[in-house]
Amino acid sequence: MVTAAPGEDRSLALALVNTRRQSADDLGSPGDAAAWLRSRGVGAAVADPAALGRLTDLRAAVRELLGALAEDREPSAAAVETINAAARADAAAPALVWRTGPAREWHSTRPGSIDAAVAALARDAIEVASGELGRLVRPCEAHGCVRYYFREHARRRWCSTTCGDRVRAARHQRLVVEQRDGTR
Repeated sequence: MVTAAPGEDRSLALALVNTRRQSADDLGSPGDAAAWLRSRGVGAAVADPAALGRLTDLRAAVRELLGALAEDREPSAAAVETINAAARADAAAPALVWRTGPAREWHSTRPGSIDAAVAALARDAIEVASGELGRLVRPCEAHGCVRYYFREHARRRWCSTTCGDRVRAARHQRLVVEQRDGTR
């Protein structure tokens, strides 16, 4: 079980980008992708490689967008167009819902379709990039980690305690080796 990076509970787009880690891919097959979408509340049938390709292409575009936000640069035009095209894939309208207070939800005209799923993910990426969360996007600083997170604490540098522990263990090992080699 992979620990969610800070912010994945608030952003489908951030969670989408983090489905690809060093050697693991939560979207490795149509079945894996459908299970991941269901786990995020945007269940859709990912029936074939073409549907899976749409999802992984969107993931690559959102990764480019989040990377651009973290690096304070402009994302590639191709990534922006991929995200915008995905957002247009499904006609959806905002609806007011009332749980513990007022909230906006998007309701698809084709719930359960891959169009609805990629549109929901793209809309979230647009919300992140154009909203307050965009300035909080950071890449994990652990060697070899490719995940992003929302940095809401000034001292946070890693996407998870696992990455932080790996960095601290490597630093400790380096110090032990340096001390050993320095005393010979």
